[in-house]
Amino acid sequence: MTADDIELGDGLVRAKAEEGGLVGDITAEAFRNDPFNLWMLGRYPAIRALFRHQAKRIYVPRGFVYRAGEDGACMWALPGTDTLFTRLDYYLFALPTLVYSGPAAIARAVKTGEAMEKSHPTFPHAYLFSIGVRPEKQGTGLGRKLIQPVLDACDRAQMPAYLENSNPANTGFYASCGFEPVGEIRPTPDAPPLVPMLRQPRRS
Repeated sequence: MTADDIELGDGLVRAKAEEGGLVGDITAEAFRNDPFNLWMLGRYPAIRALFRHQAKRIYVPRGFVYRAGEDGACMWALPGTDTLFTRLDYYLFALPTLVYSGPAAIARAVKTGEAMEKSHPTFPHAYLFSIGVRPEKQGTGLGRKLIQPVLDACDRAQMPAYLENSNPANTGFYASCGFEPVGEIRPTPDAPPLVPMLRQPRRS
């Protein structure tokens, strides 16, 4: 499955190279009160810096990223996408995290990344790194509109989709989209649960 196989719905546009900051801001606002990210990074400015970095350096240039105006955005990695940090990425992540949240937050984030990588599927799949809707637009159906184009493409290609759910409040939404939990990730004993979820493709 490639980007050419995905049909974005009305009002959804693929993010341009210069829109990583906007995508990061939308996502960070959606994750402002996310329990796992608050545990990991402690403060909203650090959460915002990380999502901006991920959008600008990883997912917009390498993945499949699209948005609904300035209200919502999705960051996906399609099969074959390299999402690993380079040395420069680690430096660009560590500097603002150190300023905003201190060295312990860097250690938690590194452990989280290692734990996520260890649990990540090795078979071909579409990976939903993040889906974010601004708080004032949540509950309007925008999340479903955002996630559906790639899920439809997965069904056509008969390909699984995978994500890590960082907020129990979102479990019902993901379940309604066909995702099922496949374990639990805890980078440290005191970490809140990060739940990997897998969606098998549906047949028409």
